[in-house]
Amino acid sequence: MPLSASDVDRFEASRPRLEAIAYRLLGSAGEAEDAVQETFLRWHAADVDRIEVPEAWLTKVLTNLCLNQLSSARARRETYVGQWLPEPLLAGDPMLGPADTAERRESVSYAVLTLMERLSANERAVYVLRAAFDYPHREIAEILDITEAASQQIFHRAKKHVADGKARSAIDEAAARRIVEEFLAAATSGQIEPLVRLLAKDAISIGDGGGKVPARAKAFEGAVAVAKFLRGLFAPGEAKRALIGGAPEVYAWTANGDPAVLVVVDGRVVGVMSLEVTAEGIAAIRNQVNPDKLERATARWATADHGAPLFHAF
Repeated sequence: MPLSASDVDRFEASRPRLEAIAYRLLGSAGEAEDAVQETFLRWHAADVDRIEVPEAWLTKVLTNLCLNQLSSARARRETYVGQWLPEPLLAGDPMLGPADTAERRESVSYAVLTLMERLSANERAVYVLRAAFDYPHREIAEILDITEAASQQIFHRAKKHVADGKARSAIDEAAARRIVEEFLAAATSGQIEPLVRLLAKDAISIGDGGGKVPARAKAFEGAVAVAKFLRGLFAPGEAKRALIGGAPEVYAWTANGDPAVLVVVDGRVVGVMSLEVTAEGIAAIRNQVNPDKLERATARWATADHGAPLFHAF
């Protein structure tokens, strides 16, 4: 039976929440959109008049689709070229979901999305549903077909794994811009000492080129090693301009709630450098340059009021 207009509207009202859940579970905006579309097809095929709580039904279908997707995604990542990082989302992207509490903001940070790669599929689902969307354990248990006690245990275990990372500093948009500006001033100074002062002693730098853009397979570790890498990265060079297809514009922005350096060429986002800021300094720099993971960022950038760049690089 075809869906009525009200049934379609009911699903569309849930779409932003479903996309936000799927993105946190999968770390990929494209895969999240696919999972939500498949959920809609299941909704279209269902006898919706017999579904007592549509929101719960949709969440259960979506979550289980994502859990199945995670299994195949992790198999693909075993053959992924170089480091794998989540797809960054720029400030204002609706897929970031609710950000009214510290827990919700934390759950979509680049650092936490990366840490969640350590979790099992069930741990990831419980953590996302509880920490980011405040689902009660009773509902989570029904969604995952586990007991309420098991849901509570899984959540505490997942939370501990995620908490093993460094405590991030809460940063508003103005502070994020100041951090990026200070970072860029140090990175383009030609000296490593200003960068070392900004970095935590055990800072790391990771890049994801997906085999399509050069990115070192192994992370740089330690403040000095990271600073030397960044000094070279921001040094002028014709070869760099040729590699990315032009003279890049550099902006201070936020991605997944973190301070970020955006590199843009002719309106196309070619790099998002996310800075994980802690009390000890910048603890991690995660650089996404895989073009397949920057398409949504480019689309978002096209509609953003971003003003003039801080400078033109290289």
